[in-house]
Amino acid sequence: MTESVAVVDGSREHKRILFGWYMYDWANSAFAVTILAALFGPYLSLVVVPTGGIDIPLFGMRAVSATSLYGYALGISAFFVLLTSPVLGAIADSTASKKRFLIFFCYLGSGSALMMVFVGPGDVWLAILLFMLANFGFISSNVFYDSFLPHIARPKMQDVVSGKGYAYGYAGGGILFLLQLLLVQFHGAFGIDEGTAVRLSLGSVGLWWGGFAIITFTRLPEPRVDAPPRSMTAIIADGFRRIIMTVNKIRSLRQMGLFLIAFMIYNDGIQTVIAMATIYGSEELGFDTMTLMGALLMIQFIGIGGSQVFGALARRYGPKPMVLVALAIWTGVVIHAFFMTDPIEFWILGAVVGLVLGGSQALSRSLYSRIVPPSASAEFFGFFSVFEKFSAIWGPLVFAVIRQVTGSARMSIISLVIFFVVGGILLAFVRLREAEAQRDELDRYYDPARDIPDTR
Repeated sequence: MTESVAVVDGSREHKRILFGWYMYDWANSAFAVTILAALFGPYLSLVVVPTGGIDIPLFGMRAVSATSLYGYALGISAFFVLLTSPVLGAIADSTASKKRFLIFFCYLGSGSALMMVFVGPGDVWLAILLFMLANFGFISSNVFYDSFLPHIARPKMQDVVSGKGYAYGYAGGGILFLLQLLLVQFHGAFGIDEGTAVRLSLGSVGLWWGGFAIITFTRLPEPRVDAPPRSMTAIIADGFRRIIMTVNKIRSLRQMGLFLIAFMIYNDGIQTVIAMATIYGSEELGFDTMTLMGALLMIQFIGIGGSQVFGALARRYGPKPMVLVALAIWTGVVIHAFFMTDPIEFWILGAVVGLVLGGSQALSRSLYSRIVPPSASAEFFGFFSVFEKFSAIWGPLVFAVIRQVTGSARMSIISLVIFFVVGGILLAFVRLREAEAQRDELDRYYDPARDIPDTR
């Protein structure tokens, strides 16, 4: 098996490939902004779930609030990604099918988002099912999207390229969200009620995501793999075999393992803040919808510059120190959120979050892309997704359980401090130079002359 990578110089074709990659961030960030961060949580709380919550007799749970229900749905959908992404990544690497998996999960997610236009008052389980499918598609597609980074950018440029991808995402998600806010705010001028405007906004995510992704699919080349034809059974069996071998290999790579554990912990805090901020502001703090939505819109446009600034600073000071700076700022954000009472404070925190959000995520992605072998990038980003989404399971679940037990989400938000502090301490001990040096060893381990990794 041989694999060619799509890394070329700064030619016109290279720029065309990079633009295609950036545009998937532009496309799918609509889901991250509108559904994950903005409209779905409050809509679930204010319209779909009855006042006082719902009972779930099968699990002996009574009066489950919208906040807790949302947290459980996030955690469970992320758990399914944890189960599937590594083996699918291994299969994608060995069969040159990264782009096919990306397309499949893109349209699973965008199609489910489009169907949210039919969710009305009382449609609790329809809302949760569509949300879980959309979130599963969103997370899974990002596994394969991220795995292209080592193929389209050389290591020294990956911080900048990753940051630019996030900048495109903030711009695309922000523009659509601005249009949605105008629709919701001036719904009467369009002859519809506010609930219908929100449902149309949720459904529009599917059209935006699936539509703009076509640019990616037409411009992003699949890294070529020359391998003899095999049956589907053999391909799946090889996928599981590669996973076992890679797990054994990762266990000996102390720096990569330490980075993944650190990332899993601090990303837990980041993902929970993103997912729960607006429902925290609406249910716990009682802020009005326009305060929440306006601050979120501001985050998108500040994030464009923030991700670029952190990328530029990373080229000068290194990506790890800049991630540590971002984690220190995140710690201050959640501490202040615990004491927050006034809407103006929400706006101020939103500006700070906009500055560090894209930087911390983009640099984490580029840090990891520096230490993975390009010949097994989808498989290793499958593991990255496992650690990323394993954290995404526990953060929302912890938030939901603490909210359910204490009756207040303030204790939930302050609990996130531990994730940023512990994750930052572990990251500080990662020796990045040593991890980068092992990348070539890993590429030799995944011998291109063999169908499975060399186990010598």
